[in-house]
Amino acid sequence: MTQTIHPRKTRQSILKTDFTPISPVEWGRTEGPKTGALVLAGGGDLRGTGILEKFLTLAGGNSARIVAIPTAGTDAVAMLDQDFDGTELTAMFLDYGAAEVDVLHTRDPHKAGQSKFAAPLKKATGVWFTGGRQWRLVDAYAETATLGAIKSVLERGGVIGGTSAGATIQGSYLVRGDTRSRDIVMGDHQEGFAFLSNCAIDQHLLRRNRQFELFSVLSEHPGLLGIGIDEETAVLVNAHRAEVIGKSYVAIYNSAMNTAARVSKNDESLQREEFSTLDQTEFRPFHLLQEGDRFDLVERTLLGKDS
Repeated sequence: MTQTIHPRKTRQSILKTDFTPISPVEWGRTEGPKTGALVLAGGGDLRGTGILEKFLTLAGGNSARIVAIPTAGTDAVAMLDQDFDGTELTAMFLDYGAAEVDVLHTRDPHKAGQSKFAAPLKKATGVWFTGGRQWRLVDAYAETATLGAIKSVLERGGVIGGTSAGATIQGSYLVRGDTRSRDIVMGDHQEGFAFLSNCAIDQHLLRRNRQFELFSVLSEHPGLLGIGIDEETAVLVNAHRAEVIGKSYVAIYNSAMNTAARVSKNDESLQREEFSTLDQTEFRPFHLLQEGDRFDLVERTLLGKDS
């Protein structure tokens, strides 16, 4: 089932910006890895949703070699730093049938730059990022040998998954990347790891009433595709296609959705002026998708469940 949602007029004071919808010819290209897969979970309790089972299957099932990265962590985990042993994470993935689980954690980018530290990733078939604060992942791993080794897992056909902050970090724009508060949508860290290009990913969407908050990002960066994922729900990405799994909903935000849906993406006769005349207080749609619904990330169109 898909729905198209328009914000209520009571939210106009929040949504009113200088936002200008753009024509399809001006979209950036949103696409997942050419090989391998991504699993983007919106947080909450993932047991019984099929999400972790899907992640393990993509990682090789009973042959899966998982590297779990809890660095986004809570403040309690941050205090433990290198002494964090990951007992619960290891047990969880072993219970789901993984053959081997390693936990990789540091807050020191110098250490993350060492090949010895990144060595467990060389044999990994799956990487899982836990929740917490996504900027911690950036501070620890951006532009390091560890991040390069994580990307190599995808190049070998493996899977990268994560929940909450572990989903947001996989986009190119880092939503809620501010060190002061998770409630600041556009903060002092704005670059994610870009496993999924040209997109902004938010989580805990409906549970925390965040369904209108990605509009501030799209106002500043209208070429991005916005993806909002509720708890107990995930988006599975294979190259240019995304599919929803889990119990709740995923919102897809596209700055030119309504008008562009009526024309060919390659119709260069469609001019920017046609979009600029739209009523900005009303033109704030997003598609609401649930389990089994699919979306073409490149064409920005909804697909049938069997496509």
